[in-house]
Amino acid sequence: MKKSCLLVCIVIFICMEYICLADFGNLQDTCPTATQAKQTVFINGFNCKNPANIASSDFKTSNLNHTGNIDNIFLSAVTIATAADFPGLNTLGLSIARTDLEVDGLVLAHSHPRASEMFFVSKGNVVAGFIDTRNKVFQLGLNEGDVFVFPRGLLHFCFNSGFEPATVFSVLNSQNPGVVTLSGAMFGPDSDNVLDKLVRQLISLSGSKHNGVGNMTLAGFSIM
Repeated sequence: MKKSCLLVCIVIFICMEYICLADFGNLQDTCPTATQAKQTVFINGFNCKNPANIASSDFKTSNLNHTGNIDNIFLSAVTIATAADFPGLNTLGLSIARTDLEVDGLVLAHSHPRASEMFFVSKGNVVAGFIDTRNKVFQLGLNEGDVFVFPRGLLHFCFNSGFEPATVFSVLNSQNPGVVTLSGAMFGPDSDNVLDKLVRQLISLSGSKHNGVGNMTLAGFSIM
């Protein structure tokens, strides 16, 4: 009898844990972000528009239909649309991004603490990869139509491995994925040397212009 009661308690505890960890489902069909001049109430997300004012335009964005500003040292641009500027995404747990890479363009290692990322190559050839908690690099050369996955919270990067500009679209499973970058401020007075070293190692690990890139260790470099 005692064993049966203990088993029931364990099952109830496990079920309650899963319920607590699960995302809450929508309580209504749609909940476009309500634009406010000044936020007076702070919640985990955004307030919904008045249902009477919801329009089809809330579910469309044109922010990703043009090339981003790649006039920078990395020859790249990342444009992301979240629920903050794409109202229809509110409560859906999604964001979308566009990455533009000029020839030799690079997006330095960064992470999204609240989202995994599906990385779809729309144009060009790209090397994409991520670094796990064992400091091991997983990267591959991607062609048009290929998809790569960046797990949640892990540092990831990409660079143009082809001879023409590349365009990539990403979907992230959070309406506010967040981003943590390897900025120079993290490395102190020798930040330029460390960033240069990281860039050189990531590019040298590519090995080729296409799919001959597999699992490797980022030897000699630590972000700790």
